[in-house]
Amino acid sequence: MTRETPGSPEPGTGAVTVHGTVAEGFETVREEFAAVVAGQRPDHEGQLCAYVHGRRVVDLWASPAGPDAGDGDDGGDTLYGVFSSTKGAAHLVVALLVQDGVLELDREVAHYWPEFAAEGKGAVTLRQLLAHRAGLVGLDAGFTREELADDRIVAERLAGQRPYWRPDAAFGYHALVIGALTGEVVRRATGRTLQEVYEERVRAPYGLGFFLGLPEEHEPRFRPAQPMAPTPEEQAVLDAAPKGPHTLASIAFNAHVPDPLGPLDHANLRPMRAAGPASAGGVASARGLAGMYAAAVSEVDGQPPLLKPDTVAEVGQIHSIGFDLVMRGHKAYGLGFQATAENWYPFLGAGAFGHSGAGGTQAFADPRSGLAYGYTRRRTAFPGGAAPENARLVRAVHTAALTY
Repeated sequence: MTRETPGSPEPGTGAVTVHGTVAEGFETVREEFAAVVAGQRPDHEGQLCAYVHGRRVVDLWASPAGPDAGDGDDGGDTLYGVFSSTKGAAHLVVALLVQDGVLELDREVAHYWPEFAAEGKGAVTLRQLLAHRAGLVGLDAGFTREELADDRIVAERLAGQRPYWRPDAAFGYHALVIGALTGEVVRRATGRTLQEVYEERVRAPYGLGFFLGLPEEHEPRFRPAQPMAPTPEEQAVLDAAPKGPHTLASIAFNAHVPDPLGPLDHANLRPMRAAGPASAGGVASARGLAGMYAAAVSEVDGQPPLLKPDTVAEVGQIHSIGFDLVMRGHKAYGLGFQATAENWYPFLGAGAFGHSGAGGTQAFADPRSGLAYGYTRRRTAFPGGAAPENARLVRAVHTAALTY
């Protein structure tokens, strides 16, 4: 890696400083990252990390000056809420258990979890559930804040819920519940929580800065998420979005209850961070995100890839594509993962898989190029979901990776 000297802001960035390293051949990525930072607010914080064939080639971060900068000795080690990017860690666990033969994709969920068969769900397979085709996006009565922090309670309550569409007839994003549902399958099959399996088989062996359940001793590394700061024009776009207390989207995001979680509460409430609910409660650095996907598909530090090629192909294969009934637009999903090339970056290889997060996070593996990518930012980006700057950054990293 080549070291870029930190300590002075990039031109046009005001008080924001770009730190970190890039490997030879990835200098244009640092230039693109600096250009992105130059267009952000003066309090911007963000991280970018990438691996190619198991070697870290990009490790950059941006932080404001001053006593609240949060970069310390190594701002690349700072943890942020990654919201739905948590689903990538959750479903890497499921993929490992399928690979081991502990779980079978075409077995009914009720085979592992008999109570799930209630209200016409007995034929739903694990494959259909992972592909967001089960129709079980939420609960008529909704969940309390306390319940959403506990995947086991969420699963217990959903077992008796009637699906919102006939399973496998359509698909829609199971935004706040998919990790609890698949996590209950994991718990029934193994006797252990999904979070426990993830810690033992994925996070701890690689020392990843990506936690499903943040231990108290790592709290000083965490930076609370900041709300979106839209311009008046952007706010008008947000205000024009269709709303209604009983829409599928409201139910899926638990917005139809008297005291719903705020957009940032999955990150900013300590009980959420401590429990690490598997749909949206993870915290991570960009290093942790990219490192996890690198470990999934490449040899890292002498350790073989977590997933075999056939498993990689299975989880990355598109299982649902078209109109998402919850998100009200075109989406594509593999098995627990988003189909990253189809959803976001068509220049990536077929079978790229990962998951974005509401604050602006993006993370994925592109097995054909050997690229693993992670991006975090502290302040929620407009319009939500993967921050728009990822399109520029992913292209720059991918272009460099192709000639690496």
